[in-house]
Amino acid sequence: METVQELAEPDDLALIECVNAGDRSAFDTLMRRHNRQLYRAVRSILRDDSEAEDAVQEAWWKAYCHLKEFRADAQPATWLTRIAVNEALMHLRRNRTRDAHLEPVPLAPPDADDKPVGDALAALPETNHPDELTWRAEVRRLIESGIDGLPPALRTIFMLRAVEGMSMAEIGAVLDLPESTVRVRYMRARRQLHA
Repeated sequence: METVQELAEPDDLALIECVNAGDRSAFDTLMRRHNRQLYRAVRSILRDDSEAEDAVQEAWWKAYCHLKEFRADAQPATWLTRIAVNEALMHLRRNRTRDAHLEPVPLAPPDADDKPVGDALAALPETNHPDELTWRAEVRRLIESGIDGLPPALRTIFMLRAVEGMSMAEIGAVLDLPESTVRVRYMRARRQLHA
């Protein structure tokens, strides 16, 4: 079995094979590749940076311990996100100071515009100018504040779709929801953010 250094651009399945063969650096690569997505998904549930960091760290540990059980029924990113979301929900249950469940959301008709809005800041040109960096930090704070104001059932779906670019089917698999429910909740989140 090749190590991760011997592979040109390993995909997630190749990385998992390398980890299972004993190459720990492959797990580091997998973590670097997906850590931001997991953090954002968990942060959308917990709404606290340090709690999200703790939950993501625990999710990575659980993923590592169960990597040999990965059957490739889903994409590795979907499987990892599901572990992270479950860890965040368990974290909520352990800490009764926050809502311990996702709130039910009434159904709304699907919107014709089903395109992800993407990470607006990622589309901007990179700069190191202090004024530009300050502006970016303020825009990021405003976006996070708006997203944090969404109900929990909408917030996680919005983050996974609009920011991380996951498909509706992948989000349904992560959250164990029908794809139609994911689609409706995503549209509702977009409407609330635009209001």
